[in-house]
Amino acid sequence: MSTADLFPGFASHWVDTSIGRIFVRSGGAGPPLLLIHGFPQTHVEWHRIAPELASHFTLVIPDLPGYGWSVAPKGGAGHFPYAKRDMAKVMIEVMESLGHIRFIACGHDRGARVAYRMGLDHPGRAERVVLIDIVPTLVMWERIRKNPSAKTEHWVSLSRPAPEPETEIGRDPVAYLDAKLALWTKDGTLAAYDPRALRHYRDSFSDPSRIHAACEDYRAGATVDLAADEADKAAGRTIDVPVHVIWGDSGIPSQGASPLDAWRLFASKLTGEAVDSGHFVPEENAAGCLVALLPFLKGTALPPAG
Repeated sequence: MSTADLFPGFASHWVDTSIGRIFVRSGGAGPPLLLIHGFPQTHVEWHRIAPELASHFTLVIPDLPGYGWSVAPKGGAGHFPYAKRDMAKVMIEVMESLGHIRFIACGHDRGARVAYRMGLDHPGRAERVVLIDIVPTLVMWERIRKNPSAKTEHWVSLSRPAPEPETEIGRDPVAYLDAKLALWTKDGTLAAYDPRALRHYRDSFSDPSRIHAACEDYRAGATVDLAADEADKAAGRTIDVPVHVIWGDSGIPSQGASPLDAWRLFASKLTGEAVDSGHFVPEENAAGCLVALLPFLKGTALPPAG
């Protein structure tokens, strides 16, 4: 089975960047929209909503560094290039290479962390920002320290020094992957996933270089990403464009204070809503995800009350 089956009519690209080649799918027509996947998935996570979005937007759907078919270098100083600041720069390189200087940025999970870092670090690049099922890294660590749970233990375990988590996962990477993909869904099973997508996630995550990359991603989250959030909070820096937050009503961010309250830390032009879903909103409830996305993406959503 091929992932081409999941993106009929879309083009495939290898884009040269400062860290190596990034794999990208593109398709559609209209304003440019960057879709950034999360852990432990790849660009394939957008396959259920891409056809409808492509009727309104020119989609750019990359694999993040270390994921899918993109370059997966060994982590360097400061966990380069897996800090969200580094990944945001690479995503901008990808967009520029494809002719897009300004665009809408939409991310899920780790991809949403890249998107909001882009919004903070590179004003003027993203015209709008969509963040799916996350709260800021700073807030996430506060919640984990106050109330650790099985659904968030990976933030701690994956950020341990190399090669501890890599070795543990490497003993049976598919079992590890499947357990996480099931745990974070609303029904606690793998039923939400297209078998072809699941095969792609398993193939990618079975590569030791990509297991290492995922761990580096989380090591960055525990160090340089957290420090970047703390510095922005201290400086009072916020994203200066509209931000729309979408979360699963059974997702991780739904546990605790409202995700909107959490995002007021970094977003002044903020809207948001819950969707009937667990963490993997674009795959668990594609129709609901589109209902939550399209008005904001097209600029027809109502402004926030008050």
